[in-house]
Amino acid sequence: MSQKQTLYSILDLALVSEGHSLKQTFNNALKLAQHAESYGYTRYWLAEHHNAPNIGSSATSVLIGYVAEGTMTLRIGSGGIMLPNHSPLIIAEQFGTLGSLYPNRIDLGLGRAPGTDRETAQAIRSDFMQAAHSFPNEIEKIERYFSKDNAIAKVRATVAEGVHVPLYILGSSTDSAHLAAEKGLPYAFASHFATTHLWNAIDIYRKEFQPSKDLENPYVMAGINIIIADNDEEAQRLFTSLIRMIVGIFTGKRDFVQPPTEMTPDLEEIIQHPQIHQMLKFSFVGSKASVKAQVKEFIEKTKADELIAVTNIYDINDRIRSYELFAEIMKELNHN
Repeated sequence: MSQKQTLYSILDLALVSEGHSLKQTFNNALKLAQHAESYGYTRYWLAEHHNAPNIGSSATSVLIGYVAEGTMTLRIGSGGIMLPNHSPLIIAEQFGTLGSLYPNRIDLGLGRAPGTDRETAQAIRSDFMQAAHSFPNEIEKIERYFSKDNAIAKVRATVAEGVHVPLYILGSSTDSAHLAAEKGLPYAFASHFATTHLWNAIDIYRKEFQPSKDLENPYVMAGINIIIADNDEEAQRLFTSLIRMIVGIFTGKRDFVQPPTEMTPDLEEIIQHPQIHQMLKFSFVGSKASVKAQVKEFIEKTKADELIAVTNIYDINDRIRSYELFAEIMKELNHN
């Protein structure tokens, strides 16, 4: 009896590093995706965020098109589109267009959070809260616009009808677990930062799952932070950029990704702060050997069908190296 294969993918925010232009940032996103394609990754997802100087993936569907154009086999998608920010009709048109340009390669992951602060959410869409509460209905609209049966409706997304773009439900609490199970859609949990509800959420999803035309069995994707280098000390050094980024989130002082420094006692103390420690619970930092043991344990506990790795590192070459080593780990675990 062969062991179940665990797929591995990338979640990216197109983070802007100190001293880098947006053009460099977008070029680096494409460069990473091209390497990921050669390393055997399944998909490369971009996350929608707004009003953050260190995040470049605001116009998510545009960036997805750019990365898809520069790759050949890798699935490219959203992790996710924050649906309450948008008209379902417009999202169906955007992703229907992408799905026609890059057949069987585009994913539409959907979340209900704004991906920004309250004021910016209001600026994006004045009825954001109402749209967030009707998230299940908004998803149904998307499904309808992609259906060939919508050809007889008065309101149509003609470029989406009959185009195959799989939907994924994203979650960071238990709410979306119920919804993904009810609709029989794959479920991607943001355990790379929202660690508290991981076990409850995947348990709910698996217990309540209803087979659908899209999916016969539950499909769980779990986010993890991955920073791998050639030795533990170098990985810890690269980790300092992420620690400073997390501190910026908690203090409201978001800044460009800072160059790494040596790990100091002050930074080690910050990691032990209860909130930050909890947030980084599923962060695997170290050499290939160190991280492999942690990833193996995580897969055994979650029984995730797919891991989606987040690697927030200052330098693109260090990021690519980390993702190369993570791919080696996953191939070894899948063939043991």
